[in-house]
Amino acid sequence: MPYPARGHINPMFNFCKQLVLKSPSIIVTFVVTEEWLGIIGEQAKPSNIHFATIPNVILSEHVRAKDFCGFVEAISTKMEAPFEELLDWLKHPVAAIVADTYLVWAVEVGNRRNIPVASLMTMSATVFSVHHHLELLVQNEHFPVELSERGEELVDYIPGVPAMCLADLPAFSSKVKPLSWKCVLLVPKAQWLLFTYVHELEPQVFDTLRVEFPIPIYPIGPSIPNLELRDNASGSSDGNFNGVNYFYWLDSQPTWSILFISFGSFNSISYAQMDEIVGGVQDSGVRCLWVSRGNDARFKDGCEDIGLVVPWCDQLKVLCHSSIGGFWTHCGWNSTLEGVFAGVPMLTLPIIFDQFPNYKQIVEDWKVAWRIKKDVRSKDLVTKGEISELLKRFMDQENNEGLKLRMRAKEPQEACQWAIAEGGSTQNYLDAFITDISRSQS
Repeated sequence: MPYPARGHINPMFNFCKQLVLKSPSIIVTFVVTEEWLGIIGEQAKPSNIHFATIPNVILSEHVRAKDFCGFVEAISTKMEAPFEELLDWLKHPVAAIVADTYLVWAVEVGNRRNIPVASLMTMSATVFSVHHHLELLVQNEHFPVELSERGEELVDYIPGVPAMCLADLPAFSSKVKPLSWKCVLLVPKAQWLLFTYVHELEPQVFDTLRVEFPIPIYPIGPSIPNLELRDNASGSSDGNFNGVNYFYWLDSQPTWSILFISFGSFNSISYAQMDEIVGGVQDSGVRCLWVSRGNDARFKDGCEDIGLVVPWCDQLKVLCHSSIGGFWTHCGWNSTLEGVFAGVPMLTLPIIFDQFPNYKQIVEDWKVAWRIKKDVRSKDLVTKGEISELLKRFMDQENNEGLKLRMRAKEPQEACQWAIAEGGSTQNYLDAFITDISRSQS
């Protein structure tokens, strides 16, 4: 049962594919709202993954940006009853529930019915640990806090988490904060905690949480669509938009020459800042593939002469293409993992929630990215001139600073490759989870 948003559904679905590939005898029922079945129902999937639906009792995905707090409230109060009713008429008895950590009612449903629950956290272990140690933030008078006044203060007391500035903590609205922490507080009542990251990317955080928690913790990531990657057959009908195939276009570009730009499926970049971004990209002369959802007229008018603008693309496959030399990202966790997996240097522009600690990790801890602006939560615009100069340096293949960044990006990439290989940490944790499920049914 995923949280009904793309950034949560995709990693949950990828995890299910990992699970049935490991153990073909497992049958997965993937539960989504009727709206989301219409969006993902045609995706290719193994035969032992089945879709089931609950009614659209929540606000539409298309309006959640206008009333995000109402969206969160509806998920917390209106999804539990139809989900529990669905358990009664499924063809196969439920051996375990895998539920998104942010579904606050899921663990309690499982406990009422004596069904073991695995809580799947689709954000980083660092973000989870910050939530888990809320009392330390309170004791240090760092919660609640006005970031504009104290953003540079150091938070260096969360066990296992590298020191960060207060401004690097996850950004919540005042109405969403209490619910987010309640979800984390309920995790110890589950039977397992799963993470979509790779152990080797956050080993200190994982080792600390494993000591603190009474339940098994398994990092089973990266939960990205790497299983769908195909050798080097990049030309695909799926890449056709407006008569142009973006994979064929990428094939025609020099190695490392293209900047891939995507700010995720849900963002709130101001119109004024977006105009500066478009102007900066255009002035830089850097060639790009830009994913623009919704009304993309301003992007095409500003950038079509130096690249392609598409409403959607196969992001991981694009990032792994040899022509991609950089990734300008909003620092969503799934995009972060895909960029790391592809070994691509990144530019960062965090917007909301967990994107701020993610930005801090990839820029300061892993050192595989540059920041677009120093004060990431400042309301000040980054001008097109600043953006243009940064992009020129970032994409300059003779720039020593950029070459060092590209070399460092290979280190976390190799960690991902080792983890998913046979005998790697991800494979071992998947085996352990499957064994646990089997034992719970005996």
